[in-house]
Amino acid sequence: MPYIGTRTTRGVTALALACAVTLLGQGAEPLTQAVAATGCAGAQHDFNGDGIRDVAIADPEATVTGKARAGQIHIVYGGGKGTFALSQDSPNVSDGAEAGDQFGFSYAVYDANLDGCSDIAVGIPFEDINLADRTVKDAGLVHLIYGSPAGMAGNGLGTIGFRQGSDGKLAGGYEAEDWVGYAVAAGRSATNIPFLVIGAPGEDGAEGKDMGMFHYVYGTAYNVAHVAQDSTGVWEDPEPNDRFGASIASTDRHFVVGAPGESIATTSTNVEFAGAVVAFRPSINTYGIPDPLFGMGQGRSGSGDTTAQAGDQYGTSLAMAPYRPAGATSNSDSLLAVGVPGEDLATTVDAGAVHTYHLKADGTVQPITWIDQNQPDTEGEAEAGDFFGQRLAAVNTAPTTTGTAATMRLAVGVPGEESSEEFREEGGVQILPLLGAPGAGDSWISPGNGIPADRAPRMLTGMGLGASPGSLYVGVPYGPAAGRAVHAFPWNTPNGGAPTQSWRPGEGGIPVDGVAFGAFLS
Repeated sequence: MPYIGTRTTRGVTALALACAVTLLGQGAEPLTQAVAATGCAGAQHDFNGDGIRDVAIADPEATVTGKARAGQIHIVYGGGKGTFALSQDSPNVSDGAEAGDQFGFSYAVYDANLDGCSDIAVGIPFEDINLADRTVKDAGLVHLIYGSPAGMAGNGLGTIGFRQGSDGKLAGGYEAEDWVGYAVAAGRSATNIPFLVIGAPGEDGAEGKDMGMFHYVYGTAYNVAHVAQDSTGVWEDPEPNDRFGASIASTDRHFVVGAPGESIATTSTNVEFAGAVVAFRPSINTYGIPDPLFGMGQGRSGSGDTTAQAGDQYGTSLAMAPYRPAGATSNSDSLLAVGVPGEDLATTVDAGAVHTYHLKADGTVQPITWIDQNQPDTEGEAEAGDFFGQRLAAVNTAPTTTGTAATMRLAVGVPGEESSEEFREEGGVQILPLLGAPGAGDSWISPGNGIPADRAPRMLTGMGLGASPGSLYVGVPYGPAAGRAVHAFPWNTPNGGAPTQSWRPGEGGIPVDGVAFGAFLS
């Protein structure tokens, strides 16, 4: 099982202190706190408040007003009510699109101001900060953009920008390659407090380069706490290249932060880039930070391997789903999947693997199982360079009932999968139960095998995954332009099963000029 540790005593550092955030977007004047909209139905993932689920499809490499890789997100309103291309050039969004920003590299959907309409926090980790005396490359920024009954275009509420620096009130000064917004996750706590977790894995400190940190934004007043691995109670110590904050996943009861560059010490050596994750409860403790629960790295890696390995990068990807155990009356627990795409299986290099865990209401964790493509009865076979687990999506398809293997589901992206030399790295997606034996209810989809696209090399299918209780969203953002699309599949789809709906550039009001359409989904 993974090595699990807790920390109970550390000195409070400057990064551990909570502070109020100044509401700024880069290049914008300070904004007043947003006023809640009226007429929103309160449905999840509903940007225009009509009670019908909407879909967000990111293309972080899109060209916007002539600026290459500025990035945008396509909002597809449910019920056939049209689409909206959201970018930094959109109405009510402060700042402006710039080449290489990659708006939409990450995003999280939640109701930030509790008005019943969904809002979207968009990560722009490659945003440059333009100061009077210099340009700070890739410092990063997160925009919070509100939904409203008029949709994303006419909300009238402006945006809120979260960035580091003296005027942004996220901890730390302006530094190149901090990558604020590289990963984001959000939710609403058990006490109805909205929260947003912002990763800054490139943050440097006294301990070294790229140690990483995250910012925790909570409440409708947007208070902020700042957490690094030397914050009180947080497992492990900051080290160079930890990249703490490179991945984040959350439910309303827990959130987990990945440090895929974490070194794991053994009795004989220090295993670099082995990876680790740290779990928190979304409630502020007496030290002014989210309550740390535990941290863990690989203590065994399955298939006969009993130690962490250099380059495993445990925690590269994370996925969580709310879980109601037998006897509980609510989704008091969470199920967690941790991707280990660099895992070697015996001599099969970078085959990849996934660990699954049960995070309990009392803050403890119990390992569930180890998953790779060599497990009994699972579809496919582990091969070198598969990178099984590079992307993950998890869901509870029946959140009002006790969770079972049929309702707790996991999708694993396998972008390096290839069935022949002709179609190298065409990729695919494996759908499995989050509970029980992996091979007891798994299926496989790939281009030409359920995914309606001609097979081709370098499609990297599985790099774009998203989840809702009703659908698994699979993006095909790379490869021939004719095959680039997003497809919605039922979670119980059989091998090669067909999608129930598809979205493509140039159709249904979506602009035709997609570059990496569907690289990030929900």
